[in-house]
Amino acid sequence: MLCALNRQVPDRLPVTTHHLMESFLRRYLEGADSRRFFDLFNLDAIDWVVAHRPDSAAGEGYDPAQGKIGFLEARRIVTDQWRIASRDFPGGEFQTQRFRFLTPGGELSMVLQSNEHTSWVVEHLIKEKRDIDLLGAFMPAPKSDIDAVNRAAEAFGERGIIRSHMCTFDVFGQPGCWQDAACLVGIERLIIETFDDPAWVHELLGILQRRKLVYTRSLRGAKYDLIELGGGAASSTVISPAIFDAFVAPYDGPIIEAAHAAGQRIVYHTCGGMMPLLERIAAMGPDVMETFTPPGMGGDADLGEAKRRIGGKVCMIGAFDQLHFLTRCTPERTRAEVRRCFAEAGANGGFILSPSDHFFEAEPDLLAAFADEARLCRYDRV
Repeated sequence: MLCALNRQVPDRLPVTTHHLMESFLRRYLEGADSRRFFDLFNLDAIDWVVAHRPDSAAGEGYDPAQGKIGFLEARRIVTDQWRIASRDFPGGEFQTQRFRFLTPGGELSMVLQSNEHTSWVVEHLIKEKRDIDLLGAFMPAPKSDIDAVNRAAEAFGERGIIRSHMCTFDVFGQPGCWQDAACLVGIERLIIETFDDPAWVHELLGILQRRKLVYTRSLRGAKYDLIELGGGAASSTVISPAIFDAFVAPYDGPIIEAAHAAGQRIVYHTCGGMMPLLERIAAMGPDVMETFTPPGMGGDADLGEAKRRIGGKVCMIGAFDQLHFLTRCTPERTRAEVRRCFAEAGANGGFILSPSDHFFEAEPDLLAAFADEARLCRYDRV
């Protein structure tokens, strides 16, 4: 995978997955952990490590009230001026929690719901425009816990790569600035505000960017192989290229530049439509792009065209249709789809085959066929 990430030609096609969902591991593998999964199916392994530390000199500490660390979360950082309280609402169809963010200037709140597969926002944090002033004044910025990252990297050794993501808003967020804002405001309202009050949107994005830049600059010395930025809310199935140019690239581009200055590789994640944005994303300077979601999964990726247009600039990860070829098909069809992806994007290396995003269902015999066929895609036989 490191060879491919550096846009070099490996001996064979690297093959892996994106995040492994707990519900999948419980249902199909009796709750096995991710390392067992990678070993069982002979896939190239990824260890996701998200480790934050507080700055005690700035009055920061870990949140003593935080329970189980959620998906895409790390240990939360709080101060006397930024505290987080939560309350459960039992008895409903879904697990429901209200989170309150307590500051000297006032209180913010959001409500999340969850099922066995995922979580979603039912009440967004930003209700009044002036609410973002509290973020700007009191929200702390986490720093990378380099010692924890490097201990994990040493323990993982040569079995795979160490991957992470840019810090997100506490409790529920996304790595990219626009995508984080969409979680706080709601994507429909955020898009409307780019027309009705663009200055307010720029102010919010600037607040989120400053927080992420503090974290990014703290990454020097952390032995990550890849750090994720972006998210689906900036895909072309959600926003226009014009909105991307005005409200996404100006905020995520400097984060990529700061990550490179800190010695880190960046993968820009766009689950959804990508084709109208390919060159725009590549122009921000990421080392890697994903997910190249095919039409059968709700995206628009023409894999061969994408390889021709940006394959010489970035490594490409993803492209595999997990809905149609990891469930309810024959192993022969799964293998044929692997071969198609390799034929369209494998030339000259710089390609890692992966499902185009998370999956909640996958038949074990098809996963085995997926991994085995990819390992048979060898560059020394091309």
